[in-house]
Amino acid sequence: MTESVPHFDLVVVGGGINGAGIARDAAMRGLSVALFEKGDFSSGTSAWSSRLIHGGLRYLEYFEFPLVYESLNERRRLQEIAGHLVSPIRVAIPLYRGGKRAPWLVRLGLSFYDLLSFRKKLPNHEVLGRRSALREEPGLNAEGLVGLARYSDAQVQFAERLVLENVLDAVAHGARLFNYSPVIEILETDGAVRGIAYREPENDERRVVHAAAVVNAAGPWVDSVLDTAGAQENDLIGGTKGSHIIVSPFRGAPRDAVYAEAEADGRPFFILPWNGLFLIGTTDIRYDGSLDAARISDPEVDYLLSETNRVFPGARLSRESVHYAYAGVRPLPQQEEGPESAITRKHQVIENREIARHLFSVVGGKLTTFRSLAEEVVDRVVSAIGAEAGPVSTAAEPLPGAPEIDTARERLESAGLLSGAGAARLLSIYGGRAHALLDGIEEGSLPDGTLGDDGRVLRAEVPFAFSSELARELEDVVFRRTMLGFDADQGRRYYVEIADLAAKHLGWDPAERGQALERLGRYADSFRIRG
Repeated sequence: MTESVPHFDLVVVGGGINGAGIARDAAMRGLSVALFEKGDFSSGTSAWSSRLIHGGLRYLEYFEFPLVYESLNERRRLQEIAGHLVSPIRVAIPLYRGGKRAPWLVRLGLSFYDLLSFRKKLPNHEVLGRRSALREEPGLNAEGLVGLARYSDAQVQFAERLVLENVLDAVAHGARLFNYSPVIEILETDGAVRGIAYREPENDERRVVHAAAVVNAAGPWVDSVLDTAGAQENDLIGGTKGSHIIVSPFRGAPRDAVYAEAEADGRPFFILPWNGLFLIGTTDIRYDGSLDAARISDPEVDYLLSETNRVFPGARLSRESVHYAYAGVRPLPQQEEGPESAITRKHQVIENREIARHLFSVVGGKLTTFRSLAEEVVDRVVSAIGAEAGPVSTAAEPLPGAPEIDTARERLESAGLLSGAGAARLLSIYGGRAHALLDGIEEGSLPDGTLGDDGRVLRAEVPFAFSSELARELEDVVFRRTMLGFDADQGRRYYVEIADLAAKHLGWDPAERGQALERLGRYADSFRIRG
């Protein structure tokens, strides 16, 4: 008997923020959806950003007013539907004599920024004189300082969790999810897309699903996905690499985020308080190497350290100060000439009719605007295939962890399972979904107790990652579910306990446990830099 081939209205390729958002939007409108990702969800570009939900102040320099307006509106919406993940952050811009951006130009830009975000709940910008600036941020380099501008934006501490909650909500609305399932062929018949073929993770077998439309949201891998259709000369993407370093709080460290101008090339970069540490970046370099092997280079490390030490002379950061670093490739449109910073961050949705009708590719996009991008893409799909679809509701419908945070906080306090810092950590990751963890512990389906002896992490989080959050590997648990991989030590003090809990839950034998632990160690090591 021939096995039937599943059929969907829409197949989405790519499990980053754009693919996850598209899957959620389409499923919430009633379309049948399948989402395919070659690795784990949010294991690519979405995880390697500056982790800001922002309007893109810099884009005003290139007169991209519609993009800034869209971004600022989406910032407000994300604070409403994902307030447990997206929080306000105040950003300071030191103003120096002789800088590339004159103080009057910065003030003008911030005034436009406030004007374009007139419905926001955040404060408007302010400008401080030199004396007030040094009183507020005494660690700043005082030489040539003329003042300090401050404005409000937002930060998503863990973009991985934002992706995951979109994925989980897509599942809740009927979508099928396939991670570790690389798409190996786009199928077409009579000039129209028919579906895709993929590699099944358990046995590496080729499997097929049919679909009325396929959306290629693979980020910098967009051209690689199109290559599977046998098309030639795919050059939609001209990605640039952005890298960040992570250090501990340093002498004279800022109380707010700092948006400074690099002396070496005039490019703005951020020094961001993040996860109890500081996240410093980003660079912007054209990149044509292996997308899967993008890592920070030695010159990039030196550049970020040097510029930070210049802005905060007391920091005296060295390569030994860097706990780990990460790099990602932006899926920007191909543009051979001009500075990298001038390449538009506005996304494009392209129907690849030269390959097949109803095959769409997403080029570009920002973490901040994924929801509006998804709305646009699903509108295009619905129109193209003539599907019946319900109204768009993603702008108002909270993500799964947003509701019931206050009751989850009260329940955690009364349970006394975690320290105060541990409870705050849990809520910042799971939000109201912490109820599911506590339910599992009370019912006995999840283990009680904590990892280590610091009261920060529930043991229940490890099996929960596999049973309820689609994890398959230990690195999924550490870096994209519990977020322990972004501690200063990358969570290494917990690795053995995590492996033991995973082995018990999944029935691994000692060899399987050892191999999984070794893979986790190699993955964590890949973000270390040489001294």
